[in-house]
Amino acid sequence: MGLLKDISSPADVKALPAEQLDDLSQEIRDFLVDSVSRTGGHLGPNLGVVELTVAMHRVFDSPRDTMVFDTGHQSYVHKLLTGRHDFSKLKKQGGLSGYPSRAESEHDVVENSHASTSLSWAEGIAKARRLSGESDRHTVAVIGDGALTGGMAWEALNNIAVDKDLPLVIVVNDNERSYAPTIGGLADHLAAMRATRTYERMLDWGKSTLHRTPVVGNAMYETLHGVKKGVKDILAPQGMFEDLGLKYLGPVDGHDIEALEAALRRARDFGGPVIVHVLTQKGRGYEPAASDIADQWHGIGKFNPETGLPFEVSGRIWTDEFNDEMVRLGAERDDIVAITAAMLIPVGLDGFAKAYPDRVFDVGIAEQHAVTMASGLAYGGMHPVVAVYATFLNRAFDQLLMDCALHRQGVTFVLDRAGVTGSDGPSHNGMWDMTICSIVPGLHLAAPRDGEQVKQQLREAVDVDDAPTVIRFPKGDVAAPLEAVRRQGSVDVLREGDGDPEVLVIGVGAMCPTSLAVAEKLEAQGHSVTVIDPRWVLPVSDDVLTLARGAAHVVVVEDNLVSGGVGASVTAALRADGQQQPVHCFGIPKEFLDHASRGQVLDQIGLTPDTVASTLIDRLRPHA
Repeated sequence: MGLLKDISSPADVKALPAEQLDDLSQEIRDFLVDSVSRTGGHLGPNLGVVELTVAMHRVFDSPRDTMVFDTGHQSYVHKLLTGRHDFSKLKKQGGLSGYPSRAESEHDVVENSHASTSLSWAEGIAKARRLSGESDRHTVAVIGDGALTGGMAWEALNNIAVDKDLPLVIVVNDNERSYAPTIGGLADHLAAMRATRTYERMLDWGKSTLHRTPVVGNAMYETLHGVKKGVKDILAPQGMFEDLGLKYLGPVDGHDIEALEAALRRARDFGGPVIVHVLTQKGRGYEPAASDIADQWHGIGKFNPETGLPFEVSGRIWTDEFNDEMVRLGAERDDIVAITAAMLIPVGLDGFAKAYPDRVFDVGIAEQHAVTMASGLAYGGMHPVVAVYATFLNRAFDQLLMDCALHRQGVTFVLDRAGVTGSDGPSHNGMWDMTICSIVPGLHLAAPRDGEQVKQQLREAVDVDDAPTVIRFPKGDVAAPLEAVRRQGSVDVLREGDGDPEVLVIGVGAMCPTSLAVAEKLEAQGHSVTVIDPRWVLPVSDDVLTLARGAAHVVVVEDNLVSGGVGASVTAALRADGQQQPVHCFGIPKEFLDHASRGQVLDQIGLTPDTVASTLIDRLRPHA
């Protein structure tokens, strides 16, 4: 690093001569490609915001002025410019978070890894500053066009627009993508705004032509000016925002630092809320990422920076099992439709979309809308499959409860990245879903233990037409098939002890291998153990209660919150059935878990065979 090594704070960025800023930007891009190739991370979004972030730190005074990034994965450049240069353990235990983190720096305020929240945060911060008499402090929210598809952003805009003297700058980072290309009415409107740049270039070309060929050029120039008002009226680039009462600046070239600084200074000095519309290119400066049409470079694993090829070729993952089975189900049933919230490929709906393009709906980052729309589709005779990351179901709980379950609509929810996901940090662990689903009347939830069960249970789920069904599975390579010893009703017995077992271990989904390993350790200590996979874990089935009746102890192992999770539901069901044996619940504690690998997090919280078995052996040992 040449210039970058001497950047330890925003003051150092401000001190650089303007003529060195392009060199700094290139150094930052080289650093990001080299660093992320070693660790993995969100490369494409950060390559696109280099000049924008540099300009922001030259115009505003962080941390006195507050910067909120939406979503936070585009904050790597911000980290560099605020003195965090050690990316060697990015997203790993003890290293930098992949999002802003208050624990890392005073320049970070909002982790913001769930999209569309920045404007609400920024409005609240700006109003608090004003109420405190700090009128000389500014708040800047950087929100992508993908995050602008979320309804919460528009709820905030509705309020911001009426506060005419609020010192708030909203930077719309428009790169036409979130995980995938941004679609919908907003995307069309932003596309029209981008088109005005073509119009302006036409005017510039007409002016230059005038000097070379006066007659033709003059006629063309007059013609262009003659349609000026009409073109402006048709495209109405600022109309959507200015009709709300918001000052609009742009579009601005997001890779021209001089133009960015000028626009941001105007916005800062305006004295009220301002939209600065910035056009950027995701992946800019690194050809493999810039030419990416499938957004594989949005979040990437380790790769060869010279070729752009991954070092680690992933095997078959859980998502692949869902993807393939959805295509098969689509061929068998015309009523099956799919809904995604701006994550078609990550959640495994790309195969279905390719085969049945008219039956898949990408609603943008709008999980609430997705669930209620699905309820309407179900009422209309379809069977919707809503595929989201488990952590994002939290955002649509009210719609799941009041629109879907209350009306007994047959909608299937497929939750990818359930349980501990690890490296993306506390906001992305899918550890809340079974707890929140456990209080929804009529809901059925399955936790497949392997890829074959993903397929079977998805088929069982879409056959339910009078209640919501949920299928949840983890991130990563799919587990090897676990054959059952026998099936009792809906329950698979994976290991059977002699007679009435002393211990009944209930493995939930991906924790079935852990449960089997625990059983081996207990049996080595002389305990008789049966291990079962309930398959459909909510509500607790009568078959589970029957199998538990002969057991002296019941153990539940789940990768969900212990609080209100499957173990809590099993305990309540046993007590309602008159059974009083101890229930030992192992799961995730009610706390936010720092970023680390999945294995490190499981070890940290004691959700490993050794720790669970050791705890149980101690509890089963007779005490004087």
